[in-house]
Amino acid sequence: MLPIYDLNKIKFAIDEETFQRAAGLYESGKVTEVEELGGSYTAVVLGTKPYRVSVSAHNFKHGHCTCYLGGRDRICKHMVALALYAAVDGQPLKNEDKQQTSKITCSDNRDILNKANLAAVKKSITDSMRYIKPYRGPSNKWFANQDSLQEGCNRLREILYDLPVNRQSADLLVKLLLRLEKKLSAGGVDDSNGIVGQLVAEIVALLEKFAQIVPICISSFKPLCGKEYCFGWEDSLVRIYDETIS
Repeated sequence: MLPIYDLNKIKFAIDEETFQRAAGLYESGKVTEVEELGGSYTAVVLGTKPYRVSVSAHNFKHGHCTCYLGGRDRICKHMVALALYAAVDGQPLKNEDKQQTSKITCSDNRDILNKANLAAVKKSITDSMRYIKPYRGPSNKWFANQDSLQEGCNRLREILYDLPVNRQSADLLVKLLLRLEKKLSAGGVDDSNGIVGQLVAEIVALLEKFAQIVPICISSFKPLCGKEYCFGWEDSLVRIYDETIS
């Protein structure tokens, strides 16, 4: 049977270095003797030496490995490699499967999204925002909450990476900034690690580039004016708007 999680779940929830190393192990045939039993997968993953590895079919971060990290209850590349095997049922990875969007960059596309594509982007943004959730649990749940924030931000980066440069996209980005601001200021999100703040800074930088490439995008900054936000991230965009409109 296939696990509950898919390849994207693994890719968005794991840091780039661990994911790439795990993908390398999987592609080089280091995941051997795979078995599925009772809602878990087991395997021997060949590294510096053979490691006994297990991961849950429900949550790939739940498992064990006999390597150094696994012995300290931390997820390792061997566990992720086994999870990849389970998620794609042992099939080869495509090039796009291995790509992670670690930082938003400006697209070369200028096309307007049609109604269906625009609706799909909005839905994807809303789905990704669900991972950016408040932290109200006990202290031992804090790391899981931070992992969820990172996954949500990574999912959003994947969406924003492909956005065309135009007024339509600028409107989307400004609305997203305001939603993130609300999460941080009133939504109970603990961003003490700066995970969401880093994404906000990347979106602001992207909008600044939009303003340079397609100046009409500056009109999208108007909803940011005349208000004070908690973190001052809007300052540069408001200044661009004021200098252009006045």
